[in-house]
Amino acid sequence: MIGFRRRPRWTLQLRLALLYGSLFVVSGTLLLFILYLVARPLNLLAVAPPAPAPSAARQGLPTVPVMPTVPIMPTLPIMPSGVLGTVPVPTSVPTAVPAPIGGPLQRSVDLRKLLVASGAALAGMTVISVGLGWLLARRALRPLRTMALTAREISERSLHRRLAVPGPQDEIKGLADTFDGLLERLEDAFQAQRRFVANASHELRTPLTLSRSLLEIALADPDATTPDLRRTCQRVLVSNQHLEGLIEALLTLARSQRGLDVRVEVDLAEAAAECVEAFDAEAAARGCRIEASFGAARTEGDAGLIERLIGNLVDNAVRYNVPGGRITVWTGLEAGRPALRVVNTGPEIAPGQIDALFEPFHRLDTTRGHSERSGLGVGLSIVAAIALAHGAELRAGPGPEGGLDVRIGFRPVPAPTAARVGSEPPPVIVAAE
Repeated sequence: MIGFRRRPRWTLQLRLALLYGSLFVVSGTLLLFILYLVARPLNLLAVAPPAPAPSAARQGLPTVPVMPTVPIMPTLPIMPSGVLGTVPVPTSVPTAVPAPIGGPLQRSVDLRKLLVASGAALAGMTVISVGLGWLLARRALRPLRTMALTAREISERSLHRRLAVPGPQDEIKGLADTFDGLLERLEDAFQAQRRFVANASHELRTPLTLSRSLLEIALADPDATTPDLRRTCQRVLVSNQHLEGLIEALLTLARSQRGLDVRVEVDLAEAAAECVEAFDAEAAARGCRIEASFGAARTEGDAGLIERLIGNLVDNAVRYNVPGGRITVWTGLEAGRPALRVVNTGPEIAPGQIDALFEPFHRLDTTRGHSERSGLGVGLSIVAAIALAHGAELRAGPGPEGGLDVRIGFRPVPAPTAARVGSEPPPVIVAAE
C-alpha cells in the first residue's frame, strides 16, 4: 500500500524564508535587467568594418597586383637661373584603417553568455538566500516557540508562572510582557474568585447553622414553654432575614456584573433624595445627620441598580460612622458629566485599604467585633459592580474628617434627551437631621 506523504506545514518560518528568497530574486532580476540595458547600447554603437570591394575576378577583368601606397614627391619647374625654385613636399595617400577584431555576431554571443552566467549565479544565490533566510527566521522565531510551549503548560493551577522572555525591548519582548500582564490579571481574578466563594460559603453557612442550632436546642428541651419557643422562632426569623438579605445582595452583584439589559433615563437627584429619606430615621438613631445637595444630574441606565448603588453608599456611610458624625450626599454636574458624591465621617482609613473595601466580604479591622454595625460585607462591591456596568468612573479616598469619600461620574444622556434638561426646575437643597 502506498502511503501519502503529509503536506508540509505552511509555518511562519517557511513563509519568512520564501519571502527573503523572493525579495532576493526580485532585486537580482532587476539588477540583471539594468545591466543588460547598460550593455546593449555598447553593442549597437560598435564600429563595423568596411565592406570589401567586389573582386576583379567576379567582374571578369584581369587581376592587377596593387602596389602599396608610397609617398609622392611633387617637384616644381626649375628657374632659368638654374636654381631650384621649390622644395619637395612629401605627401602620402591615406591607408585603410584595420577593422576591429570581432563583429556584431561576436558581441551578441558575448552578451548572451553574460546573461546566462548571471542567471545561473542568480539561481545559486537564490538557493543560498532561502537557506540563510530559513536559519535567520528560525533564530528570530525561537522566542515565540518558547512562549507557545510555556503558554501550553500554564493552567489555572499554575497562573503564577510567567514567560519572562529576555532580550531587548522589541516587538517579541513587548508581546511577552503583555502576556505576562494578562496572566497577572487572571491570577488576581482567580484569587478574588476563590476568596469570594470561600467568604460567600462562610456567610451563607453562618445563619443556616445558627437557625439549625436554635431549633435543635428548642426541640431538645422537654420543658420548653410557649414563650421560649416564640423567642426561638423570632431569633430564627431574624437569622433568616439576614440570610435573605445576603442572597439578594449576591443576586444583585451577579446581575450587575452581567451587564445592563435595558437603559432608561434616570435622575440621580430624585434617586438620591429617596435614599436619604429612607435612611433619615436610622441616621438619627445613630446620632448622625445627613446633609444633602441635589442638583440636576441625568444619566441612562438601570433605575433599580442605580437606586441600589446610592442606597448602599448611604447605608455604608451611616453604618460605619461615629456618634455625632455627618454624611454629605451631593448630585450635580462635574466636568460636564452627571456625578454623585457621598462623604461621611468615621474611623481613619489608610489610603492603601481603600481598594480592598470594594472587594466582597471585606471589612476593616476597626469594625470587627461590632456585630450591631457590621453589614453583609458586599455593599461596596455591589457599588463597584454597578458603576462598572454603567461605564461610570468610581473614585474613592479617605474623607477629610475620617471615613470615606466616594465620587462616581456617570455617562451623560445622548444629545436628543439632553436637550430637555434645560426645562427642569433648579437644584433643590435638602438638609436632614
